[in-house]
This record gives sequence, C-alpha cells and structure tokens, in this order.
Amino acid sequence: MSASTLLLSLFQFKAWANEGLFATLQSVDATVHEGERHTAIRILNHIHVVDQIFAANLQKLPHPYAETNTSEMPALELLRGAVRETDLWYQGYVAKMSQDELSEDIEFTFTDGALGRMSREEMLAHVVTHGGYHRGVVGRIMAQLAIAPARDLLTAFLHKAEPARRLRT
Repeated sequence: MSASTLLLSLFQFKAWANEGLFATLQSVDATVHEGERHTAIRILNHIHVVDQIFAANLQKLPHPYAETNTSEMPALELLRGAVRETDLWYQGYVAKMSQDELSEDIEFTFTDGALGRMSREEMLAHVVTHGGYHRGVVGRIMAQLAIAPARDLLTAFLHKAEPARRLRT
C-alpha cells in the first residue's frame, strides 16, 4: 500500500468518524447538558480550525487564524457542514497528490508565530492524528453523560466500507 493510498483511506475514515460523532452529539440535550455540549462543540471547532490552518499551509496560502480556535462558537449544524466540506477537500487533495508532492517540505508559520517546516505527508498525518485525539476527548465527555459515543476505530470503518474484509470462521 502506498502512502497516498493509506492517507486517502485515513481521510475517508476521518470523515466517517466525524459524521458519527456529530450525529451522536446531536442527541445531547442542550438544556440539560449545556456545559458539556458547549465544551464538545468547542473541541470540534478547534479540530476544524486546525484542519483549515493546515489546508492553507499545504497550499502555501495564508490563513485568517491567529489562534487554534475561534472566540465565537458556531452552531452545531453549521460546524458539521463546514467539517464535512473540509473532509471532502482533504480527500480530494490527497487523491491527486503524487509521492514527490507528498514528500515536499513546506515552510509555514504556526499561530504562535514560530516558524515550522514539515513535509506535506507529515502535515496530513498530523491532521489525521490530531483529529482522532480530540474526537476521543469528545467521546469521553459523552461517555460521562452515559451516551455511547460513535465507534471511532479504523477497523470498524474498514469493515463497514468493505464488508468482505471481515473474515468469518
């Protein structure tokens, strides 16, 4: 399996996991669990902002963010739509990248002003792992509310996307 094939699979998984998490978060009562719901949305917004920052970095473009979150929290449905759009962008971006393009180092500036350099491949890996880490935090918040979080496992995604991979004995 090539790096680009693996990355595309990981971004498809990321989109699937995001959809499941947003769907589950919809069931959290905004009145009864206002604080927990707000925290979850804030974390998901942070993931989205970082995704947007790195999308700009990958394209060698400036981004409008001075921090890794926004002061105003978007409504859950608006954020869900924006995340879905960003997930589709990443899948399209990865699908058209050659190994040479993935290996290219890009210099950029972090939101704290520090300079950085990463390959496109490293940036893409960061976006995937960063999102997974924070989705886990949101899943933990929901578990504390006795709400089963959506399954956020690559194996679950692969077996759902390609049932023939699930071998029976």
